Amino acid sequence: MRKTRRLHVAMALFTSTLLGFAAAAWTAVPVVRVVKVSAKRYEFRPASITISRGESLDLELVTDDVLMGFNAPDLGVRSNIVPGQVSCLRITPQKTGTFPFLCDVFCGSGHEDMNGSITVVD
Repeated sequence: MRKTRRLHVAMALFTSTLLGFAAAAWTAVPVVRVVKVSAKRYEFRPASITISRGESLDLELVTDDVLMGFNAPDLGVRSNIVPGQVSCLRITPQKTGTFPFLCDVFCGSGHEDMNGSITVVD
């Protein structure tokens, strides 16, 4: 009888510890918003993105055209956009304002006008 009781106590402690770890792991995972950005000669869609300061945002960059680039120099982020692949880029801006982004890989005669903006608000 004592061994059974000890086993039940040990199982209860083990289970509560496991549940505690699971709850801690579950609550520690931040929710990250995802925005899909399509690059097409000679535009980004959407061309305007709004995010809160300190919020993490995953940009999923895609194109069906040619190799392109995504560059937001004032936010310190850059990625190639390869046709047929998803390029993921996480941003977590720490300053407010409106920051331009642009295609930095020449993609044709309208390349110079291929841009957009990320607005960071409090």
